[in-house]
Amino acid sequence: MRQILKFSILALSTAILLAGCGEVEDTRPGQPVKHRQTAFKEIVKAFEPMGVMLRDGRYDADKFLRQAENLMSKREAPWSYFGADTNYPPTKATPEVWKQPEAFEKNRQAFFTATDALLLAAQSKDKAAVEKTYDAVHEACKTCHKQFKER
Repeated sequence: MRQILKFSILALSTAILLAGCGEVEDTRPGQPVKHRQTAFKEIVKAFEPMGVMLRDGRYDADKFLRQAENLMSKREAPWSYFGADTNYPPTKATPEVWKQPEAFEKNRQAFFTATDALLLAAQSKDKAAVEKTYDAVHEACKTCHKQFKER
């Protein structure tokens, strides 16, 4: 009986500890941090299949164009959720977003410029141009993440 009680206490303690390890939830009105994180995940879901297609050597111009159009439809979503009062957990944005708004905006514009070029390349169906502009979008993301996203 004593051993069962010890096991039950251990199991309950473990469950409580694991529950405390979960990700912080955004409980603020309108959940801006959650919305921007979800929007960025949607961008990744739209962008990554294009990279897989290029890396695997299975370029399909028509499919790539549809994917580029999908990316374009998602690219605006996260930015409006970077309000002045949205630097709180569970954000993964660094404080630099709010300390250096001009630099953050410059990175956002670089992303838009790169995705515009990607769409044009996809419309041309020129694989070399597609690869080059895909890499430019990837680089725009990496550049922004280095300064404005926690690792």
